[in-house]
Amino acid sequence: MSKDYFAHKAHTYEQNPDRIDNVSNIANAIRAKAELSPDMHLLDFGSGTGLLLERLAPLVGKITAVDISPAMNRQLEEKREKLGCELDIREMDLEKEDLPTQFDGIISSMTMHHVRDINAMFRRFHDHVKPGGFIAIADLEKEDGTFHTEDTGVFHFGFEHGTIAAAAEQAGFSNVEVQSVSVIEKDDRGYPVFLLTATA
Repeated sequence: MSKDYFAHKAHTYEQNPDRIDNVSNIANAIRAKAELSPDMHLLDFGSGTGLLLERLAPLVGKITAVDISPAMNRQLEEKREKLGCELDIREMDLEKEDLPTQFDGIISSMTMHHVRDINAMFRRFHDHVKPGGFIAIADLEKEDGTFHTEDTGVFHFGFEHGTIAAAAEQAGFSNVEVQSVSVIEKDDRGYPVFLLTATA
């Protein structure tokens, strides 16, 4: 089993107000860009403690939450009864494993910088989205490496808009848009966050 980089921080993960504000901004941006409905089944890639999905849950029918961290998944499990939709929690590595389901949409917050090969990941996203479905992927804009002060399995110091958009387009997505939607304040600095949206 791979190392659980978040084992020691899962129980305090939601105590960071800047993290909460950032996810709220991302969720608001997704609601503005994607037409969510009660018949939808979404996939949350890198769902963590469910900060993003719980803000969208009342608008959809079901969310499958995928995360490789057992500790984060345990925190999410405690929220199950409070969510406004059906929840399926999967402890798995979507970089290496496939789900037997196609989804109406894929959402993700602050996970792509933990993915080694983003081009392969976008191709996997495309395989997992129904034709006409959407992706809404949020992460750090390009930074100098100072955002992460500890090892949590980071492969990218954020992404340039053009680079992440090209990866989505090459995977077969259309209507690709990347916009700045939030700023994380950390150590007296602001780290911008983008949202990439596209259709399959």
